[in-house]
Amino acid sequence: MKKYLVIVLLALAPVCAFAAGGHGVHLDHANIDPTNKQSLQRGARLFVNYCLSCHSANLMRYEHMGNDLGIDEKLVSENLIFSDGKVGDLMTVATAPDDAKIWFGTVPPDLTVIARARGVDWLYTYLRSFYRDDSRHIGTNNLVFPDVGMPNVLWELQGFQEPVITTVKEDDGTEVKVVKLELAEQGTLTPVEFDRTVRDLVNFLDYLGEPAKHDRRALGTKVILFLLVFLVLAYMLKRDYWKDIH
Repeated sequence: MKKYLVIVLLALAPVCAFAAGGHGVHLDHANIDPTNKQSLQRGARLFVNYCLSCHSANLMRYEHMGNDLGIDEKLVSENLIFSDGKVGDLMTVATAPDDAKIWFGTVPPDLTVIARARGVDWLYTYLRSFYRDDSRHIGTNNLVFPDVGMPNVLWELQGFQEPVITTVKEDDGTEVKVVKLELAEQGTLTPVEFDRTVRDLVNFLDYLGEPAKHDRRALGTKVILFLLVFLVLAYMLKRDYWKDIH
C-alpha cells in the first residue's frame, strides 16, 4: 500500500510544483471562445504580426489553419505569410537560434502547445503584465514571469505600465507589499480594446494547442446523448423480454 502511495505522490509532484510556480500573482480569467471564428481570425493575424518573427508554431501548417478558421487560401498567402513560403508550409520562424540566444538570452520557445502547457489564464495575464523597467537591457519586465527575456512586443497597442507598490495589512497584523500596474502612457488601443485583443491572441494560441478540441467536444456530447437514448431503449427492451419471467 505504501509503495502505491509513493507512486501517486511522485506522479502528482510536477502538478503541485507547476501550481506553486505562479509567484503568487493572481491570474485573470481569459474568457476565450473557441467557437468564435472571427476572434480566431483576428488572433491569427496578431500571431503572425507580433509573435511569428521570434516564436514558431512548427506543428501547424498555414493551409490547415486557413481551412479551420474559414480563411481563403489566397488571403492566407497574401496576408498571413510574410516570406516566400507556401500555404502548405509549417509556421516556422526565420530567426536563427544563435541570433535569438544572443538577443534574448535564450531561444524563444515554439508556441504550438504553449496554451496547453501554461493555460489560457496564465497567457492572458502574462501578456497584460509587462511594465517599464529601465534596469533591464530590454527596458521591460513582467509581474507573472519576472526577468523574462521577452520584450513587450505589444507595447505599441497597450502603451507603458508602471509598477505601484502598496503595503497591505493581513488579518494577523503582518504587512505585505502588493504590486499593481498602472497605465502611465496609453497606446493605440484603450485598455478595454487591448484586453479584447489579447483575448483574441490567447484564443488562437489555445486553438494551436489542439485544433480539433471544439469538434471533439461537440462529437463527445453527441455520443453521450446517443448512449443515453440507447440506454433507455435497451432498458425498455430488457423489460419487454423479461416481463413474463418471474
